[in-house]
Amino acid sequence: MTHENKLWQWFGHLILLVVTVGCLLPFVLLIVSSFTDEQTIISNGYSFFPQKLSLVAYQYLLDQSSELLRAYGITIFVTVVGTTISLAITSMLAYPLSRRDVPLRNPLAFFVFFTMLFNGGLVPTYLIYTQYLDIKNTIWALIIPGLLMNGFNVMLMRTFFMTSIPVPVLESAHIDGASEFRTFRSIVLPLSLPILATIGLFQTIGYWNDWFNGLVYLTDPKLFSIQNILNRILTDIQFLSNNSLGSNASQGMAQMPSGTVRMAIAVVGVIPILVAYPFFQKYFVKGITIGAVKG
Repeated sequence: MTHENKLWQWFGHLILLVVTVGCLLPFVLLIVSSFTDEQTIISNGYSFFPQKLSLVAYQYLLDQSSELLRAYGITIFVTVVGTTISLAITSMLAYPLSRRDVPLRNPLAFFVFFTMLFNGGLVPTYLIYTQYLDIKNTIWALIIPGLLMNGFNVMLMRTFFMTSIPVPVLESAHIDGASEFRTFRSIVLPLSLPILATIGLFQTIGYWNDWFNGLVYLTDPKLFSIQNILNRILTDIQFLSNNSLGSNASQGMAQMPSGTVRMAIAVVGVIPILVAYPFFQKYFVKGITIGAVKG
């Protein structure tokens, strides 16, 4: 490696280091702020080195521990089941679209692409899910709307199948007597771990962070996901803070750690995803380079 190449390599490393630090600093500030005393934030603003630390925000969330644990269980169930079913549906649709010998392949691909540009809107969607599929106030209200369907994921997986699964391998399986489903299960899926992990990560984050479906389709608090519970806690704090006037009890409510609780809520919501991401990273990097050309 020449001296000039080394300089460019070090320059590239420096740029990546700066970008990495820029991405990490907001999370560090988020975590530090969640452990900061509320009055310290009000007086001095947010800081990486606060004058006074406090666990009041987490104590407030701990008082809601029974609801939070139930919501965590629902969110984990919805995320695992939804991601699994979504990957199955997406891969089983993308695979035939990637085969050039499938009749009506192009019209079907157009219908998938069309959903990326237009949708029916909230009111027709709500009517379909509540009156025809009858998922209101059921656990499926948090799963089904995320399944049907993300056209971008289908097209991404179709591209992977077309560019990364050798056609001669599929033909050899057919010559050996394997059915289409056996070929798909035993050959295509094992060779597609990078794209499965990539789309699986997208779906996992989508299900974990979803609060809109719970807001629209659920009125039973026992079915709320962690995002709905945290959103309700945040709304309650804002209501109490904005309407705390007059009495000593109300003044005490006004002193509730609304700012630090917001930070603690964000930490509680994001930490599980940060812990899970390293396990997907190797496949995720491979998956996002689909279609890349090596120079």
